[in-house]
Amino acid sequence: MDDIHLTLLRHGRSLADDEDRHEGRYDAPLTNVGRAQATRLADQWATSRTHFDTVTHSPLQRAAQTAAILSNTLHVAAQADPDWMELDNGPLAGLNRAEAALRFPSPAPSNPFEPYCGTGESEWDAYRRAAKALQAVLSLGPGHRLVVAHGGIINAALRVVSGSAPLANGAGVAFALGDCGHVRLAYVPRRQLWWVLDFVPSVGTT
Repeated sequence: MDDIHLTLLRHGRSLADDEDRHEGRYDAPLTNVGRAQATRLADQWATSRTHFDTVTHSPLQRAAQTAAILSNTLHVAAQADPDWMELDNGPLAGLNRAEAALRFPSPAPSNPFEPYCGTGESEWDAYRRAAKALQAVLSLGPGHRLVVAHGGIINAALRVVSGSAPLANGAGVAFALGDCGHVRLAYVPRRQLWWVLDFVPSVGTT
């Protein structure tokens, strides 16, 4: 069998969520709730004997800390890949949402080729980066792969998988992933076939 099983996991709750800040490249750590969510998921996977051959993660704190909890519990090494960082939202990163609404009343680009808020990356930039990140994981070959990243870049990766175009003015195909939400996929290279095996929108703490 040359199938590749791929799980794309969004990080747990971060400090920016509690502070109601835009994240993007803002490097907020996990909260206690976020750590509890990651721990609960790690324990669930350990109990069910879920196995991963590799763990790849974004270097941003909230993803790296989530990955560390999972890799420690599941006894598999974790490796950072900057291509799995969250979308670059330019000047919005770290801004309180109320302040951002005043300073940047129309943050969405008018088309998917334009940089976000003038200095961030475009939807097409993110799409291309997601394709590169996916390619790197798939190049590891058959096995069970876990990626711990962010909602935006995971959405871009899922659009690559599904053949959907990048968002334009917020319109298009989107996947709702909350704290520790994840998608399980299987890829059959010889047939260029993707199976969506499971979609878990979020993980609680109890």
